[in-house]
Amino acid sequence: MAVDADALDRWRRAGRISARARDLGAARVVAGASRRSVAEAIEAFIRSEGAEPAFPANLSRNDEAAHYTPDPDDRVTFENGDVVKVDVGAHLDGYVADTATTVEVGGTGRATHLIRAVRDALAAGIARVRSGVRVDEVSAAIESAIVAQGVKPVENLTGHSIERYRLHAGKSIPNVRGGPAAVLERGEVIAIEPFATNGAGAVENGPFGNIVRFRADPGPAAPELAPLFARFRTLPFTARWVADPSERELVRRRRRFFQTYPVFIEAGRGTVAQAEHTVLVTDTGAELLTTP
Repeated sequence: MAVDADALDRWRRAGRISARARDLGAARVVAGASRRSVAEAIEAFIRSEGAEPAFPANLSRNDEAAHYTPDPDDRVTFENGDVVKVDVGAHLDGYVADTATTVEVGGTGRATHLIRAVRDALAAGIARVRSGVRVDEVSAAIESAIVAQGVKPVENLTGHSIERYRLHAGKSIPNVRGGPAAVLERGEVIAIEPFATNGAGAVENGPFGNIVRFRADPGPAAPELAPLFARFRTLPFTARWVADPSERELVRRRRRFFQTYPVFIEAGRGTVAQAEHTVLVTDTGAELLTTP
């Protein structure tokens, strides 16, 4: 799978911007800060760097594993002891980078082993990446690193391949062994994304997480949605990004054209940690894209 040089340049730039946005967000996750202010700061930074957010900044807490972004009226603030997943992405002309880290507010120490588990698993998974390697080898390395810390991988959340304007492009990178018989190919862009928990080891759908995306171009079936599709294509977005009340109402009324994202809740209500990098698969290993 060849990668066009211009496309690779955009992926690398998007990766650097995403990494700095991730670190900026993590530094702002402190007691008393509001989820909305942190999300908006992350997204504003990405735009200031000449990119666009690839999806709304996810700031999921505690047993929320993923897919929570603040709505326009969110007033929730972080508290000491919160375990917050800062999951962000930037894109340049549809070339997406995706990265995440976990912050324990106030440094209480209750989640140190979970955070260590996902960091170790991320490094272990990336170390196995190269062209021709079975995906299951990457998954086994991730699982072993998490279990070594005495916690569980989240079995039904996975890493994923990325293509232009496609955040989840079809190939999954499970966090437990025994998955599909797929191999990594040179030139693929993939997200390695371990999740660890002290709970049941799986997630279930919770309430709406304030994130939607177009399933496909609505075309002549809903021409009134054309301006929104031109802006977001099939990447996820949120009501905070749609200032026009009439457009927000269109999204609500024409829901069949959209996929909605529930918050993923840990099935045993355990605490969840996450870490993630986007990498390019090469013949000799992984080129890490999401570093500052």
